[in-house]
Amino acid sequence: MQIKISARHGHLHENTQTVIREKAQKLVHLFERLTMIEVTVDLKDGEKWVEFLVQAEHKHDFVARESSHDLMAALDKALAKSEMQIRRYKEKIQDHRRTLSTGEAAAEVKTPQEESSEE
Repeated sequence: MQIKISARHGHLHENTQTVIREKAQKLVHLFERLTMIEVTVDLKDGEKWVEFLVQAEHKHDFVARESSHDLMAALDKALAKSEMQIRRYKEKIQDHRRTLSTGEAAAEVKTPQEESSEE
């Protein structure tokens, strides 16, 4: 799994890149099927933008973009958005909270005539 970090309109110190890499690595613990995480930091005009582009197997992409005057605040907000998207996707594919379809629900509900005929 690759983690790419890039900066626009400025340069990120090695320490900042290390912190970003460690935080991005947390996404892998949520969902093992991630193939690449791209983090783009835009340092233009005092407003810091952080964008996470997370790619998973089977062509699923998750995009989260946040801004703040503080780089770490923007990073944490964008990371939280990515985590939520990945959690929702993971629940969807694991189908834990599956609701019955209309046909299945109708098959399980017996009419009073069916119940009396079984006796």
